[in-house]
Amino acid sequence: MSALGSFPLETGWRPLLKDLGVRPNDLLRRAKLPGDLFNRLPTMLSAGEWFRLWNALEQEVDTDTFPLDLIHAASTESLSPPVFAALCSPNLLTAAQRLREYKRLIAPMRLDVDMGPNELSLTFHWLKPPQAVPSSMIIFEFAYVTMLGRVATREAVSPRHVSSTVQPKNAAAFEAFLGVPIETGRTNTMRFSREDALRPFLTASDAMWQTFEPALRQRLSELDATATVAERVKAALLEGLPSGRTSIEDVANSLAMSKRTLQRHLKVEGTNFGSVLKKTREGLALHYLRQTRITASEIAFLLGFDEPSSFYRAFHDWTGSTPEASRRAGVSAT
Repeated sequence: MSALGSFPLETGWRPLLKDLGVRPNDLLRRAKLPGDLFNRLPTMLSAGEWFRLWNALEQEVDTDTFPLDLIHAASTESLSPPVFAALCSPNLLTAAQRLREYKRLIAPMRLDVDMGPNELSLTFHWLKPPQAVPSSMIIFEFAYVTMLGRVATREAVSPRHVSSTVQPKNAAAFEAFLGVPIETGRTNTMRFSREDALRPFLTASDAMWQTFEPALRQRLSELDATATVAERVKAALLEGLPSGRTSIEDVANSLAMSKRTLQRHLKVEGTNFGSVLKKTREGLALHYLRQTRITASEIAFLLGFDEPSSFYRAFHDWTGSTPEASRRAGVSAT
């Protein structure tokens, strides 16, 4: 379960900034973060701080191919332990599964991995977007996984399909890198052929994985220990909403506690399950309406409503408005 309260900022940022030609003081000033932040690495940032840092870095680099610039600048010194763990995997499927487990040690996001009979599907979710997730961040994840497959196999690995909730500024450059068009969709998903998913990594090292795994698991435990129960409930809801697992019983089971214990913890924190569910749904609904082209009916499904009409009624109760009016207001404000 993801701790939504804070996320690690690793020492690898310092060499990365050097390679990008970005001055740390300028970056931190633009992001409105403490000027000595990089002297205290590793450290923790809230989700809002983490997104501000990314946006500030994009503005400092100031190119329409920022995600590719970031990938090309990444050196061995700037790679995080979860990425090393992925590189020492036997293939892209295992690498993706390890990233799914440890991705939140890098950024406030999660990765869904689905291996079917013919292809590997990867879907990226951001755990607590305080504002619109930058298109550059979405495209970066697509490009990074593609680059990982190419570096580890020394083959021209490319996804067979990519869909994104947003389009990048310079779509042609990213499509040339990925090798496929970036289609507009309701999820941020990329799919690889079974052949590429199982293609052996030349960087595979079980000995290195055995070295990394205990420390990674310890860091996950420490991260989870900092989360409030309300944050853990929200994380469970973010994972369960699309499949309709929105009851307090579902969430209590996923958190390995009884319904009564969950209610007691939430009461101590000054909230209750219904309030967390409402706020989670409302925040996601506004995000989908204002930052994607997903229809209201599709949003109703993603939020776990049985019928679109139920979503419309709930949305009016939350905001006093309709989904269409909120979408128009969001577009006009951008």
